[in-house]
Amino acid sequence: MHRIAIGADHAGFHAKQLLAEHLCAAGYQVHDLGTFSEESVDYPDIAVAVARCVAHGEDELGILLCGSGIGVSIVANKIVGIRAANCCTPTMAHLAREHNNANILCMGARLHTTDELIAITDAFLSASFEGGRHQRRVEKIHSTTGR
Repeated sequence: MHRIAIGADHAGFHAKQLLAEHLCAAGYQVHDLGTFSEESVDYPDIAVAVARCVAHGEDELGILLCGSGIGVSIVANKIVGIRAANCCTPTMAHLAREHNNANILCMGARLHTTDELIAITDAFLSASFEGGRHQRRVEKIHSTTGR
């Protein structure tokens, strides 16, 4: 059984709840790291918690939601070992796993219907990393410091 870390800020709270139910029904073990209400929270706190669980191997993959998906993706990518992809379509999500070995899916809860979020999530989780020519590129991601 795959263990998935999931988290959202207040903007993504309801979408997170629905996705968690969907994932449990599909047989995934869901590690919910909050938020647990619509009360305002700072998305960096949630994104760091999910990213650390994935980076440390506590969870296989992660899913993060905020209003646009942008904030959580920026924060998650600051954690060493994380390749978070903000995806707007199932094709983007599939390719993020297949070509970039993304380990966290980020989405904008205010930009998509529940059905769209589920389709994007299912595409992400159904794909697997191809390796091959993509492996070299993923290694470059982690060897680039920008300094």
